[in-house]
Amino acid sequence: MRLAGVRPGMSVADIGAGEGYYTVRLSPIVGPRGRVLAEDIVPETRDRLAIRVQRENLENVAVRLGEPADPKLPARSFDRIFLVHMYHEVTQPYEFLWNLREGLKEGGMVVVVDADRAVKRHGTPPKLLICEFAAVGLQPVSSKRLAGSDAYFASFKISTPRPRPVDIKPCDPSTIGEGQ
Repeated sequence: MRLAGVRPGMSVADIGAGEGYYTVRLSPIVGPRGRVLAEDIVPETRDRLAIRVQRENLENVAVRLGEPADPKLPARSFDRIFLVHMYHEVTQPYEFLWNLREGLKEGGMVVVVDADRAVKRHGTPPKLLICEFAAVGLQPVSSKRLAGSDAYFASFKISTPRPRPVDIKPCDPSTIGEGQ
């Protein structure tokens, strides 16, 4: 959250929020004038998180159900969209990112934390991540290896207009190290 520059008053989305580990930590950082949207695609998980949010009186948090290829974000609403240890689970990355990017405010960023290993080993090689984000008009802003693990932090911003779906060129995993 520090690397992502989260500040009081920001609107942030926690996509694939699960039980809310990051959601409950983002809430006090953005403060009462900020907003957190916690999204998950599993109804039971979303329901448990909603109960937790209510129990902990997190007044600035909303909980929502998304779809595997569409997080259902309100357009131009978020300063930061977090994808923490979940991007490797996305089965339709181009459709997912195409829909997700519309949730960014002008100057907003998508923040990814994932493991630098093959997707089949529950990670996303950084070269693959960069290629897939570039295919929908998102360019890297910063990246950093996280100490003590194979995890990394990467942030992205909108760099070009959103392409038409038919114009998206899928990445060739064999040319970017995903064949591991």
